Amino acid sequence: MNNMYLQLTRNRMISVKAHCCRVFIFFVFLLTLTNAGAQHKNISIIPQPESMKITKSRFTVNPETKIIVHKGDAEALRIANMLAQKFQAVAGFTITVTAADEHPAKNAILFSIIQDDSSLGDEGYRLSVTDSIVHVNAARPAGLFYGMQTILQLLPAEIESPQPVENIVWNIPGVEIKDKPRFTWRGMHLDVCRHFMPLDFIKKYIDYMAMHKLNTFHWHLTDDQGWRIEVKQYPLLTKIGAWRKESLIGYINDTPHRFDNTPHGGFYTQEEAKEIVQYAKERFITVLPEIEMPGHATAAIAAYPWLGVTGKQIDVATYWGVFPDIFNVKDSTFDFLENVLTEVMDIFPGEYIHIGGDEAIKDQWKASEAIQQKIRELGLKDEHELQSYFVKRMEKFINAKGRKMIGWDEILEGGLAPNATVMSWQGIEGGIAAAKSHHDVIMTPIQSLYFWTYQGDPKTEPLAAEGYIPLKKVYAFEPIPSTLSAEEAQHIIGAQACAWAEYMEDTKKVEYMVFPRMSALAEVVWSPAAVKSWKRFAAKMPKQFKRYDYMGINYAKVPLSP
Repeated sequence: MNNMYLQLTRNRMISVKAHCCRVFIFFVFLLTLTNAGAQHKNISIIPQPESMKITKSRFTVNPETKIIVHKGDAEALRIANMLAQKFQAVAGFTITVTAADEHPAKNAILFSIIQDDSSLGDEGYRLSVTDSIVHVNAARPAGLFYGMQTILQLLPAEIESPQPVENIVWNIPGVEIKDKPRFTWRGMHLDVCRHFMPLDFIKKYIDYMAMHKLNTFHWHLTDDQGWRIEVKQYPLLTKIGAWRKESLIGYINDTPHRFDNTPHGGFYTQEEAKEIVQYAKERFITVLPEIEMPGHATAAIAAYPWLGVTGKQIDVATYWGVFPDIFNVKDSTFDFLENVLTEVMDIFPGEYIHIGGDEAIKDQWKASEAIQQKIRELGLKDEHELQSYFVKRMEKFINAKGRKMIGWDEILEGGLAPNATVMSWQGIEGGIAAAKSHHDVIMTPIQSLYFWTYQGDPKTEPLAAEGYIPLKKVYAFEPIPSTLSAEEAQHIIGAQACAWAEYMEDTKKVEYMVFPRMSALAEVVWSPAAVKSWKRFAAKMPKQFKRYDYMGINYAKVPLSP
């Protein structure tokens, strides 16, 4: 009896142990699923891809992982090395990058150019992540680069750390993505005239654009408050025009104006500008230079008074706003502008040159008998038509150099130049008018895409321009107006946001004003309208904020309201 009792007890104990073991294994299994599920649930790709299927797979990058590109594909090799360098800097191990026609069956990241996939266009890509292989393929190198940016967003946010990090498992969740941009023009602007920004920050700004799959950097290089690009034929542009004696403190409408009594200025040499062009090119970003004319010319006229209407010596502007100084229309002034643009085009090889054309106060033209005589000689009706003559003459020169001209929407006044592209800033109306006239348009309306305004409560936010453009308003912007026909809508080639620097006195303030609004812009210009969702975007932003933190970005801590 005792033996039987002991045997029953022993059997029960074995049964309990077995049950506990099964419970433990099941718990571990659930924990694994939970961790994997949490990782997959935490996928935050900005901008949202055209299509994405999430799978149960998971690829782990480790020191044995290899990155493979096809032999002879130099651009793919360069992009693969950029990814490998990220891991070396942060994870502390080296990933081998190899050019080969064959690849391992497992633990490899593949970059491939598939030229016969026309559905991807010049910038699209496919990304497949399984347990054994990560495969990016594209029709062009730009697509591989954007696929690489998506891989970085699928990795833990620590991949953006400037310092090595420990105890991170570098998992990439399983996905099947097909992605390409909605618009060919996806831009960010930066004004370096009101406040000069150092060269290393310009590179950082380009990196910020690249991670958001933006492809056009609009560099505002000349204005009333400073001329920022070296022109060898006219050295006084930077010797005099690049410097002002002081800068406004506080808001433009404050009375009286207060100044800091501190000289401010700086400029980029042609070699430095070429360095930026090359840096951007390596990240598939085109640099668009802007040389303002006929207005916003105070700094240029301060350097060379004969360019102005009055001929008087003036100073580089020290406060913000719009100034009456305007170029005259003598042949010598057009020679000057053509010589300047010739040097500029030698630096910037992109398709477009921006000539400004906005806010040209014409009071000096109206008051000048010489200008009025010129209007009569040309058979023009008024000063608006004179501006149109000015712009058309410059466009003819730019076209003869094999380039295209862009101007702000005021170039519509008095008649649009034949081949001009319009950047519509005062609203969308100028863009609509231009598109209906079969001119290409970039939408950048002040009401939605000017990142110099407040994005939070003005009572608690640092000084900014008047207006309120929160993150949700940026996200809601639709570049193609519903009033356009399908044919006219094809002339809306994209959109961009503008960062005017009157109230951005240093790089940290630029970051504060631009972020997180740049992330919203990215989905406006890349993601198909049908896949946009504010709710999903807001849910993705906490992980994006974590990436910002590792990158050291001084972003605004905005609420993500439903």
